[in-house]
Amino acid sequence: MTLKTNAPEQTSYDVIIVGGAIMGASAAWFLSDNKDFDGRVLVVERDPSYEKCSTAHTNSCMRQQFSTELNVRISQFAADFVKNIRHYMGGDERIPELSIRTFGYMYLADNEGFADVLRANQKVQLAAGAATQLMTASEIAAAYPFYNVDDVVLGSINLVDEGYWDGGAVFDWWRRQSRERGIEYVQNEVVAINRNTAGDRVESVTLKSGEVIACGQLINASGPRAAATARMAGIDVPVEPRKRYSWVFKADKPLDRDLPLTIDPSGVHVRENGGGTYQCGGHSDVDPAVDYDDYTMDFSIWENHVWPVLATRIPQFEAIKVQSEWAGHYAYNTFDHNAILGPHMELPNFMFLNGFSGHGLQQSPAMGRGISELVTYGEFRTLDLSSFAYDRIPANRPIIEKAVI
Repeated sequence: MTLKTNAPEQTSYDVIIVGGAIMGASAAWFLSDNKDFDGRVLVVERDPSYEKCSTAHTNSCMRQQFSTELNVRISQFAADFVKNIRHYMGGDERIPELSIRTFGYMYLADNEGFADVLRANQKVQLAAGAATQLMTASEIAAAYPFYNVDDVVLGSINLVDEGYWDGGAVFDWWRRQSRERGIEYVQNEVVAINRNTAGDRVESVTLKSGEVIACGQLINASGPRAAATARMAGIDVPVEPRKRYSWVFKADKPLDRDLPLTIDPSGVHVRENGGGTYQCGGHSDVDPAVDYDDYTMDFSIWENHVWPVLATRIPQFEAIKVQSEWAGHYAYNTFDHNAILGPHMELPNFMFLNGFSGHGLQQSPAMGRGISELVTYGEFRTLDLSSFAYDRIPANRPIIEKAVI
């Protein structure tokens, strides 16, 4: 499909955001909502249909079951934002009241080593105010009798603000309201990022349509394409596209209660979808980087891996029919699977908003707010996200997050 490009209205902007999916939209909206920011913002999106972006392929779920306090608090803000979206967006009565369909995430451990990880994670989560419960195999069987728990040592679940939310509605309203406030979106593509004579700042970008547009600050919000955007500025970021497969299926005998988003020890995950349907996901054992435009399904993964795992863990899922399936991309941070946020040390007006490794949608409210604070004040004013700074990568200072799906 050939998409037309269009030129920006101005030749200079205070902020240019490369990428208009969930992170770019969040950054743009929070800038528009910050009373201390009065600059001009341009969002450059190569495909405004968003057909192939990670945002379009998400599970649209949030959890608080992380192993680091900061990641827990990031999701707590997301929950508060979603449940109070109309308040956050200025009382705009056009905006729907949203909620979280809380069915929880159920982590299942089949060995004592992983059970110990769940125990340690729960301590972090409880200290941050989460409501995580640990469950023995017999307790899981009593609460969720459809599971086969023969190999289960321990489970972990949180039934407060953990489950499905309408990420699409939040995405749509961020874009719509920020446009109404003067944020400019263009269908185009950044093909070059140009430094000043001294080489210590981004001076402008060159668009596919030929225009050279000056900018005060640039935000890299290009998802799985983050490394390609960074390379245009002569810098590196360890983010690559990793393929993730999803299936929606209907069960011949639906479960008699909500299915938590279940993370099987095999890595396969499955959740309630409503109406007797369920959504599951997984990936191949060999998990290489793929081409930016590679969305080809591998049908053998379903037959040889995912379906057998589902039927073993939940015997009622032996008789199911796939209704839809797709492949999407994680913006996978190969360094430590966590966000990369803020300026490059040698190019301080080049801002990273990258590397979310599958939990970007639920982190988008906090990350958009955080990057808007950096742009406006040069520091975080609400939640301190400084540990996600780029400089941890050359310093080999990873954030160890043990709860990555």
